[in-house]
Amino acid sequence: MTRHAIVTGRRALLAAALAAGPARAAWVPPRPVRLVVPFPPGGGADTTARLLAPVLSAFLGQPAVVENRAGAGGTIGAQEVARSAPDGATLLVDAANQAVAPSIFRNLAFDYATAFTPISRVTLYPLVLAVRADSRLGSLGALLDRARAQPGRLTYASSGNAVANHIATALLASRAGVEFTHAPYRGGGAALQAVLAGEVEFGFATVASAAGAVQQGLLRPLAVSTAGRVAALPAAPTVAEQGFPGFDQAEWNGVYGPAGLGPEALARIHGACLAALADPGVQQRLAAIGAIGLGTEPAHFADFLRRERAAMEILVREARITAD
Repeated sequence: MTRHAIVTGRRALLAAALAAGPARAAWVPPRPVRLVVPFPPGGGADTTARLLAPVLSAFLGQPAVVENRAGAGGTIGAQEVARSAPDGATLLVDAANQAVAPSIFRNLAFDYATAFTPISRVTLYPLVLAVRADSRLGSLGALLDRARAQPGRLTYASSGNAVANHIATALLASRAGVEFTHAPYRGGGAALQAVLAGEVEFGFATVASAAGAVQQGLLRPLAVSTAGRVAALPAAPTVAEQGFPGFDQAEWNGVYGPAGLGPEALARIHGACLAALADPGVQQRLAAIGAIGLGTEPAHFADFLRRERAAMEILVREARITAD
């Protein structure tokens, strides 16, 4: 089973949610719940939070409101939650930068490893490595051959330093023993437009954002980043299939409380997350944007974070990734 093993099955999620719900029915948040997203509106974490919010409101018996607190690579919003009371009324919906940030930002006022209570990893956004449809790079192998012949000449777009598509490309470069030139943009939309405009040769983008351009014949998908192929782009082979076994990178989002969150609150909020992921409307929306509902247990999520942070520390050091 891979790091991004998918918890599937509407019945299993719903059964787990119902099991968690009645057992903790007495616990209600002391006030409306803030779902703090440490990024601007429109990204994966924001989309996830807004899909969860209505079901969390109904399940927890308090309104759940999304609050975007963007800036400083996601650390401003994270710090807001880290310093909040652990009463279940302030939650963080964060992206995969939770695993990378500790290796990038060394002088924070909080420690990612100890400042939060992991509740559940809730959504997964597969990435696709794409080139313009008229590119001469017809396959991942051709792209890597060009990179070996011309070190540093191929430029790729990302949605910013140390975010999921930057990390995925850095890992690919490390595994393949090649060198690319990084061009960070302000967000995934701008990075995708850079590929479409020919400003860069390629880039990893979420399947959710790139699938439309692929279907319109504007982009050519060379590889998807997850261990298995994705339904939205069934013909696109995985990176792992093309000579890199075990390659499994994606954007993902998790829900966290402040450190010290009590067991009743933890169990109840976790049950609310499972109920949201079991909701047919949420499942349909996730499928429509190429995302996958997960719903991991708190202990499993905590273990995953420890492994990811250790792996990202090595990658950040070897690839010389910085926040600037």
